[in-house]
Amino acid sequence: MRRGGWLSLAHGLLPALFGALLVLVAHDHFWLLAGAFSGFLVVAPVLATSLYAISRAIERGEPVNRQLIVNTWMRWQYSRYAARGGYWSMVRFGLLLALAGTGWVLTSAALITLLAAEPIHTPTDFLRHVVLARSHYVFELWMTLGGLLAAPIFASSVVAMPLLLDRRVDVLQAVLTSWQAVLTNPAALALWAALIMGLTVLGLGMLLLGLVVVLPLLGHASWHAYRDLVDADALPERLPPEGAA
Repeated sequence: MRRGGWLSLAHGLLPALFGALLVLVAHDHFWLLAGAFSGFLVVAPVLATSLYAISRAIERGEPVNRQLIVNTWMRWQYSRYAARGGYWSMVRFGLLLALAGTGWVLTSAALITLLAAEPIHTPTDFLRHVVLARSHYVFELWMTLGGLLAAPIFASSVVAMPLLLDRRVDVLQAVLTSWQAVLTNPAALALWAALIMGLTVLGLGMLLLGLVVVLPLLGHASWHAYRDLVDADALPERLPPEGAA
């Protein structure tokens, strides 16, 4: 984070500002807020792509500047007709994560709507009628369902996006590599998942200000987790495009 400077911190500041704006506009629309923040957690590996690029550049002794960020987010445009493993793989993976996040929000809303004792319209309603309800089975069921849905998403994405950024692989290969890393190191990655969730909740709980530090920290750490977990030397490197994929 120190070597990435303001570019690293900007990756935490911008989501924090967006979250504050969302709370200001939709503070009394619980499912909109829940959907936005749940979706953020699911697609965070994609949003952190340029943090991975910063970490990789620092590792290689390359310059870290605004052009690096622009190139990271715009390279897919050079890969519309690319062969297997082009930058479109990163776009497709992001769409899959967004679809998974949407599925969780709809499932969560349906569960709470059907089982909650009172209608849930605001975060206060959720706390009063679900979290602090005398009968806790709705909240416990909601948490269990969330965990069951989050576990495969985490297993599919924990190293997939850094791998897609770093090497010319397709989505299936990246997801299978991510699952292999989880199955080979279950305890360590379970702890890593808990740390990600705990630090993110801490950042949200600090009136979103904690995200300014937490998000860059987790993004850079995720790159190093990928480098420690995956031996990618045999895979073709993804190089910056020169007008082509």
